[in-house]
Amino acid sequence: MKISEEISKLLHEQIAIEANASNYYLSVASWCKVNGYDGAACFFRGHSSEERQHMLKIIQYLNELRIHATIPQIAAPPQDMQSLEQVCRAALESEKNVTKSIDRIINTAQKENDHRTSTFLEWFVKEQVEEEDLFESVLQKFDVIGRDKLALHEIDKILDKLKDDKNA
Repeated sequence: MKISEEISKLLHEQIAIEANASNYYLSVASWCKVNGYDGAACFFRGHSSEERQHMLKIIQYLNELRIHATIPQIAAPPQDMQSLEQVCRAALESEKNVTKSIDRIINTAQKENDHRTSTFLEWFVKEQVEEEDLFESVLQKFDVIGRDKLALHEIDKILDKLKDDKNA
């Protein structure tokens, strides 16, 4: 094996984290659509796809090392969405948890002198910086623009535009 059992275990846990994040964002997208936030629905659908791509990236890495990736069962996402602001706060917390998990894998890889895995995960570190910054920026909009219906409409439009900016 080209990586340790511990690194393999952590990467498999990360696959599950990414799969669950994808599932969560898809659930959020559905909630947004039903509640009239079409821009946010597109934004979160895009994030769902992005998390799935992250999962596939890890699977591909393991496969390139000739390690069979175990595909996890995903958990049912929370269904207690109350507001657009609340789902954005939950998304930020989720991204922070992903960052901690990536950091844990990198720390383990560095302790084991596993430069291959450390290098592979550099892309994820950059991605997490962007993700946390994105959701912090979105949450600032609630403080700057407000939380009334007109403000929520504007934030929905901003989320729709952010979806386009992310894909550019």
